[in-house]
Amino acid sequence: MDEDPELAFDHALAASRRGGRLGVVREAAGMTAYAAGKFSEALREFRTYRRISGDHAHLPEMVDSERALGRREKALQLVDEAQLDKLPVTSRVELAIVVSGIHLDSDDPKAAVRALEIPELNPRRGFPYSPRLFGAYAEALAAAGRQEEARKWSNLAARAERALGLAVEPEPEILDLVDDEEEQPAASTRARDVIAPTEAPAQTPQKGGDE
Repeated sequence: MDEDPELAFDHALAASRRGGRLGVVREAAGMTAYAAGKFSEALREFRTYRRISGDHAHLPEMVDSERALGRREKALQLVDEAQLDKLPVTSRVELAIVVSGIHLDSDDPKAAVRALEIPELNPRRGFPYSPRLFGAYAEALAAAGRQEEARKWSNLAARAERALGLAVEPEPEILDLVDDEEEQPAASTRARDVIAPTEAPAQTPQKGGDE
């Protein structure tokens, strides 16, 4: 899905033709459609997944899809109808970020700031969602003309990334500096040769655009 979302969506559709009544299949179709920028299809699949499973975790993607299709009022209506207490914490955070973006699209930075002032906006504790939440808050503050506060939260976002290991540079490429014919010293075994390093979770880009 990260490398070729269009192809991933094709595979998900093939699975849907064979097991369209399985929630996990419709969820995969929605996720790949969303990643490929096919927002109408994503809405259809997420709605079907929600109906089958009763799970509302993909509400942020649904709201963002409505936003991407230019239906801001419909997007905000979805939020108003949502039972936020039934959403996982990561979904509540992503939903707040999407709603803030909708208000920025509507040239209402004050509302964008308010949308992000949720309990999870805690500068003293870091979670996987914190860098995105802090960064979105910094963007909203800057749009509202609160530059000093925006810099503070932007710095907090960077610090949270480093603390959570999300800003670690990739392993540098190792090049051989001697010819194959030359004698090379025996290499000692390193821990990373035995245990693969843990990859940081990929950040989800903000979606938007035409259908």
